[in-house]
Amino acid sequence: MSVELLDGATIVSFVEDEEAFNGLIHDRFSNLDTNHDGFLSYSEILKEFQSMRVFETHFGIDVKRDPDELAQVYDSLFEKFDHDANGAVDLEEFKMETKRMMLAMANGLGFLPVQMLLEEDSFLKKAVEREAMKINAGLKLFLHFLEVFEFIFGHLSLNKNVIKHNIP
Repeated sequence: MSVELLDGATIVSFVEDEEAFNGLIHDRFSNLDTNHDGFLSYSEILKEFQSMRVFETHFGIDVKRDPDELAQVYDSLFEKFDHDANGAVDLEEFKMETKRMMLAMANGLGFLPVQMLLEEDSFLKKAVEREAMKINAGLKLFLHFLEVFEFIFGHLSLNKNVIKHNIP
């Protein structure tokens, strides 16, 4: 786990990057599909829901929930993913519902950054990592631009070592 800054724009940008988002969806789906039949059964997806511990904790503190209430919540979540109500979730259903949920989170967060504790392999952590890579690439491009500018027009008063030091 790590504490990260996250805002709605980071999530939206990640979801709209079809290559990155679809790759992560495919990987997660494959990991959840333990019998490799191309579908997620209720029991396969239930393990993922339970591992998130969203309903079993309140601000990180364990809360005792009524087992029947939890079962009803998990049943309802599964129904959200199983769009065609055939008792199994295919890759496209998984992708569509995950996208819908992530965009709802983005809408709820808005565009002011908040600090969040994120699991290392979570979709949100991947969105933050992708955004950091984009920022680093932009900084490297900016530094290259400064070097070209300095070569053409002479010495710059800007200390490039400060910029280089802050780019991982």
